[in-house]
Amino acid sequence: MMPAASPRPYEFRQVDVFTAVPLLGNPLAVVHGADDLDEDRMAAFARWTGLSETTFLLRPTVAGADYRLRIFTPSGELPFAGHPTLGSCHAWLQAGGRPRAADIVQECGVGLVRIRRDQGRLAFAAPPLRRSGPIDPATLAQAARGLGIAPQAIVAANWVDNGPAWIAVMLASRADVLALKPDFPALGTLKLGVVGPWDPATDGAEAQFEVRAFAPGLGIPEDPVTGSLNAGVAQWLIGAGLAPASYVASQGTARGRAGRLYISRADGDIWVGGDVADCVTGEVLL
Repeated sequence: MMPAASPRPYEFRQVDVFTAVPLLGNPLAVVHGADDLDEDRMAAFARWTGLSETTFLLRPTVAGADYRLRIFTPSGELPFAGHPTLGSCHAWLQAGGRPRAADIVQECGVGLVRIRRDQGRLAFAAPPLRRSGPIDPATLAQAARGLGIAPQAIVAANWVDNGPAWIAVMLASRADVLALKPDFPALGTLKLGVVGPWDPATDGAEAQFEVRAFAPGLGIPEDPVTGSLNAGVAQWLIGAGLAPASYVASQGTARGRAGRLYISRADGDIWVGGDVADCVTGEVLL
C-alpha cells in the first residue's frame, strides 16, 4: 500500500449561521482553496467535524460564478443547503473574495445561486423547487408516526424539495412544534420539516413561525437552523397564502439555540437572509 500523502495546511473558518451571537445558531466548517482535495478526503473531514455540514470552497467552473462550493454532511454530499451557502459566502468574503457584480454568485450542485447583502445581512435567492405539491398518504402517515402525533394534527403539508428532498408539515401552533419528541427510527430516511405559527399574545412578535428540521438519514437527527428547508417552506407558505410576503422564522429553540431567518419576496424571488458570526479562524491540516 502506498503511504498517504503528507497533509498540508488549508485556510479554515468555523462560523455560526443565522445568529449574530456566536453559539446560538448553526455551526459550519469551511475549508478554503480546496481544489486539490479529493472527494474521499472531503467526506472524511466532514465525518470528523460531526457538524450538520462542512463545506469546501473551490475555483468556479461556470461562467458568471464567483466561487464553487461543495457541501458535505457526515453521511454524504448535498447539491444545495442554506446555512452552508450563507456561511461559506461570508467566509469567502472575509478571506478577500470580490464578487464580479452586485450579487455574489455561488456555483453548487443545483446550479448557480445568487446571494446579496440585505440590510447588513447576507441573503440567498431560494432555488427552484425540484418537487412541490401534495404528499402521498403513506409518506404523510409515516411522518405523523415519526413525529408521534395523530395524522389529524397536521393541518397542511407539501413537498418542498430544493435539493435535500425536504417535505414539510404545518401544525396548529408553535407550542405543538416545540412539544414534538420524534421517533427517529420511525422517520427512517424522511427529511422532514415542521412549521407552526407563533401566537403574538403568548409567544411575542419577534418571529411569526417556529421551525424544526429532522433528517436522521443524513446523520442529522435534528438540525439547529436550516436554510434550505426554510427556503422551500417560504415558497410553499407564501405561494399558498399561508404566510405574508415577509416574515421572520425562529428555529433551534428545542436545541437551546436562537436562530432567526429573515424571509422576504422581492424581484420575483424568495430571499432567505441571516446573520453570520465568526467563531474559529486558522488552518487545518488535510
